Amino acid sequence: MRPLKEQLLWVRTFCTVEELRRALLEWAHRYNEHWLMERHHFLSPSQARRALMQKQAA
Repeated sequence: MRPLKEQLLWVRTFCTVEELRRALLEWAHRYNEHWLMERHHFLSPSQARRALMQKQAA
Protein backbone atom coordinates (compact mmCIF):
# COMPACT_ATOMS: atom_id res chain seq x y z
CA MET A 1 0.00 0.00 0.00
CA ARG A 2 2.74 2.43 0.85
CA PRO A 3 4.32 2.50 -2.65
CA LEU A 4 0.89 3.11 -4.16
CA LYS A 5 0.26 6.03 -1.84
CA GLU A 6 3.73 7.51 -2.22
CA GLN A 7 4.00 7.05 -5.97
CA LEU A 8 0.47 7.93 -7.04
CA LEU A 9 -2.21 8.86 -4.56
CA TRP A 10 -0.33 11.48 -2.55
CA VAL A 11 1.30 13.15 -5.55
CA ARG A 12 -1.55 13.51 -8.03
CA THR A 13 -5.00 15.00 -8.03
CA PHE A 14 -7.70 13.27 -10.05
CA CYS A 15 -10.64 15.14 -11.53
CA THR A 16 -12.78 12.09 -12.19
CA VAL A 17 -13.13 8.56 -10.92
CA GLU A 18 -12.31 7.33 -14.42
CA GLU A 19 -9.02 9.23 -14.38
CA LEU A 20 -8.17 7.65 -11.03
CA ARG A 21 -9.15 4.20 -12.31
CA ARG A 22 -6.89 4.52 -15.35
CA ALA A 23 -3.99 5.78 -13.24
CA LEU A 24 -4.41 2.85 -10.83
CA LEU A 25 -4.39 0.35 -13.69
CA GLU A 26 -1.25 1.91 -15.18
CA TRP A 27 0.46 1.97 -11.79
CA ALA A 28 -0.45 -1.67 -11.09
CA HIS A 29 0.92 -2.74 -14.47
CA ARG A 30 4.17 -0.85 -13.92
CA TYR A 31 4.49 -2.27 -10.39
CA ASN A 32 3.81 -5.87 -11.42
CA GLU A 33 5.92 -5.87 -14.56
CA HIS A 34 8.88 -3.62 -13.80
CA TRP A 35 9.51 -3.18 -10.07
CA LEU A 36 12.24 -5.48 -8.84
CA MET A 37 11.62 -6.84 -5.37
CA GLU A 38 14.45 -7.94 -3.11
CA ARG A 39 12.22 -10.50 -1.40
CA HIS A 40 11.66 -12.09 -4.83
CA HIS A 41 15.41 -12.26 -5.49
CA PHE A 42 15.22 -9.09 -7.58
CA LEU A 43 12.47 -10.29 -9.87
CA SER A 44 9.34 -8.33 -10.62
CA PRO A 45 6.14 -9.61 -8.99
CA SER A 46 5.01 -11.02 -12.35
CA GLN A 47 8.31 -12.82 -12.89
CA ALA A 48 8.20 -14.24 -9.37
CA ARG A 49 4.62 -15.43 -9.89
CA ARG A 50 5.55 -17.15 -13.16
CA ALA A 51 8.56 -18.83 -11.55
CA LEU A 52 6.41 -20.09 -8.69
CA MET A 53 3.77 -21.43 -11.07
CA GLN A 54 6.44 -23.23 -13.11
CA LYS A 55 7.94 -24.72 -9.96
CA GLN A 56 4.52 -25.95 -8.81
CA ALA A 57 3.76 -27.44 -12.22
CA ALA A 58 7.00 -29.44 -12.23
